[in-house]
Amino acid sequence: MKTIFRNPGISLCIRTTCCQIFNTCKSLSSLSGGSSSELYKKSAIFEGKINSIEGVRKEVDDVCCILESGPWGSAIENALSSLNEKPQPGLIIGVLRKLKDVNLAINYFRWTEKKTDQAHCPEAYNSLLILVARNKKFDCLEQVLEEMSMVGFGPSSNACIELVVSCVKSQKLREAFDIIQMMRKFKFRPAFSAYTTLIGALSAVFESDLMLTLFHQMQELGYEVSVHLFTTLIRVFAKEGRVDAALNLLDEMRSNCFEADVVLYNVCIDCFGKVGKVDMAWKFFHEMKAQGLVPDDVTFTSMIGVLCKSNRLQEAIELFELMEQDRKVPCAYAYNTMIMGYGSAGKFDEAYGLLERQKAKGSIPSVISYNCILTCLGKKGKVQEALRIFEDMKKDAVPNLPTYNILIDMLCKDGNLEDALRIQGTMKEAGLYPNVITVNIMIDRLCKAQKLDEAVSIFEGMDHKVCCPNEVTFCSLIDGLGKHGRVNDAYRLYEKMLDSNKIPNAVVYTSLIRNFFKCGRKEDGHKIYKEMLRRGCAPDLMLLNTYMDCVFKAGEIEKGRALFEEIKAQGFIPDVQSYSILIHCLVKAGFAHETYQLFHAMKEQGCILDTRAYNTVIDGFCKSGKVNKAYQLLEEMKSKGHQPTVVTYGSVIDGLSKIDRLDEAYMLLEEAKSQGIELNLVIYSSLVDGFGKVGRIDEAYLILEELMQKGLTPNTYTWNCLLDALVKAEEVDEALVCFKSMKDMNCPPNHITYSILINGLCKIRKFNKAFVLWQEMEKQWLKPNTITYTTMISGLAKAGNVAEAHGLFERFKANGGIPDSACYNAIIEGLSNANRATDAYKLFEETRRKGLNIHTKTCVVLLDALHKAECLEQAAIVGAVLKETAKSQHASRYW
Repeated sequence: MKTIFRNPGISLCIRTTCCQIFNTCKSLSSLSGGSSSELYKKSAIFEGKINSIEGVRKEVDDVCCILESGPWGSAIENALSSLNEKPQPGLIIGVLRKLKDVNLAINYFRWTEKKTDQAHCPEAYNSLLILVARNKKFDCLEQVLEEMSMVGFGPSSNACIELVVSCVKSQKLREAFDIIQMMRKFKFRPAFSAYTTLIGALSAVFESDLMLTLFHQMQELGYEVSVHLFTTLIRVFAKEGRVDAALNLLDEMRSNCFEADVVLYNVCIDCFGKVGKVDMAWKFFHEMKAQGLVPDDVTFTSMIGVLCKSNRLQEAIELFELMEQDRKVPCAYAYNTMIMGYGSAGKFDEAYGLLERQKAKGSIPSVISYNCILTCLGKKGKVQEALRIFEDMKKDAVPNLPTYNILIDMLCKDGNLEDALRIQGTMKEAGLYPNVITVNIMIDRLCKAQKLDEAVSIFEGMDHKVCCPNEVTFCSLIDGLGKHGRVNDAYRLYEKMLDSNKIPNAVVYTSLIRNFFKCGRKEDGHKIYKEMLRRGCAPDLMLLNTYMDCVFKAGEIEKGRALFEEIKAQGFIPDVQSYSILIHCLVKAGFAHETYQLFHAMKEQGCILDTRAYNTVIDGFCKSGKVNKAYQLLEEMKSKGHQPTVVTYGSVIDGLSKIDRLDEAYMLLEEAKSQGIELNLVIYSSLVDGFGKVGRIDEAYLILEELMQKGLTPNTYTWNCLLDALVKAEEVDEALVCFKSMKDMNCPPNHITYSILINGLCKIRKFNKAFVLWQEMEKQWLKPNTITYTTMISGLAKAGNVAEAHGLFERFKANGGIPDSACYNAIIEGLSNANRATDAYKLFEETRRKGLNIHTKTCVVLLDALHKAECLEQAAIVGAVLKETAKSQHASRYW
């Protein structure tokens, strides 16, 4: 009998027959006095049944052999027809059970349907569903379920569970959820275990909303939900910080007359406490006792841990002492938690005292107790004390791998590589070998300490037989090398990662893209992104945000805009960081006017602005002239609990200064000082510029004095703002005094500084002094701009230094400069006044060819010079131009 049932392919189709055989055997075994003829008849029936089963099994094997002989086609169909023209349900089910290829099964399923000209039985459909589940090919699932719905029966519990479990095992939880929703769509009742299995799997990845949907569906279908199921949901919602949803579930559980047990209370205490709801955790602790439940070790330990993490150490101590009352055997978990609490608070003497107390009660502290202390010592930077405790612990406990990893971590953080390697050697002597976590710690810490060669040396010295680098190892080293400019080494390591059959994730690609752009190799950055897509690695939101930021900073504005749209195309919702990057970069690129539209889109999407986002939007509003809106946002920022930073105040003060609302700007400066914000040079320079532009020179001086009293040194921009204000107020001598002070303070003047002063000196006709400054500027290899050239050329021409002016004009053009209309007019007038009418006329023609405007005064001066030089033909042309100019001016005045 055993040999008959070894083939799972026919287990279903012979079920009925087996029952009959079993009954026959039972009859035979119970025979005690029947006639030999009766015995012979029953034996014959039994033998017939066995032969029948053997026949079905052979037919199943023959059908499978035909199906697996080649691709589906007319040849296969003919062979099947010759074997059995009208297959029976038992045969069909047996074949479906035995086949491994879902596509073959579907073809056979459809062929038999056509041959028998009737719908399949429920078992045939369920056999097909189980095969679909095991192959994880769900393309045809909806069609199969729809057919079952039309025929009038649904999937069996086993088929339903198999479908869900198949997805859960391959971590395709969303697909499992969709399968259950598909069943609900066709009015089927998914199995209870399918729901609970999927809810359990979703709880591990914190998909609370999907869990709640399934939970409510179970209730709608009339399934009885348990306290355990409520506990699972409450744990996930509480861990996610969704306190209201967790409390609603708790109320719902109580309204359904379920009594909370110790496990549920422990979950509530632990989860609510870990998200910062300490008072609520306390409430559950007291409520538990009020309900007559006795807190267990887990309850006390969870509550103590919650209090320690929220810096309520005294309450934790009191609770610990309450737990210890009349207790003969100490709870090791509670002691470890309390030791960690003391250590985190820096109270190491108390932690050591607790260790001694534990020993006195007959419980030797475990390696976990010592690891807790070592972790806390490492966080407080007490490396030498940690090494002492490490030696002391050996009397009570044997150090384990985490112990050594903690020590190596703190030594590498401290930059003490020699001691870290010594500890690694001690570990090997103790029979423990560094695992990949040990190596990852060392490489990560060394990269952060900029000891890249040492990190590379450790990586290359790894014994791959004992410890192979994992994705984290490669990622840490690739990022460390890239951040410090060694992008070629980082890329070579990335290639090595691929050769090791390790799959780079989005974090690796983010690092490579960011660091290639940072080094100015934007083309390589773009290639990395394309390679990532080609290799099938899906970008995450952080990668897309980083890539967009890099692209914008590289000056590719339209590409940056396209990447923002790609974020949405990839199925992500742009977050506050996405919008902050977009607004900031567009403002820098001169598109500040788009700030309002993007801000509105951000708000509509429900983004919660952080300080960085507020600063970005405020700056955009100020630069686009919407200062009132920026002011409102500043007030909103404060009302939302975000403390404005120096950047926030700087943007608004600069915006107000630029539109002459200087008193408000100054009041904001005083507010920032009262908030204890350390003001920077940028803010003070904005006010110097603002006061200077409206002629409030004294206040500009006061601001300059205040910034120097604060220990700040005015930079070139600050001095230029003051110099420009003085020149515009015709206080040129005072400007020269400031210029001297600027140089005395070792602040280097730039070409703008010289342009301001040259312009001022030319205005008061001190042309020779202006030319001295010009020569000084050239000695410092500063390149004058068009305005400076025009000012100097005009000044020299007016001073009668026409040769110098003309030489300067020609040099300007030779250096690639493009003289403007004012420059041409100035030199033409200068040459005309110096009786160089022919040279002046050549420049007159050049000006006309370039389409530049020629002033009436310039034409008059040139015409007079040409008449004096008896250049009558050229004079006639200039006269004609003068008449045309006069006519056009008259016409424009008339209109």
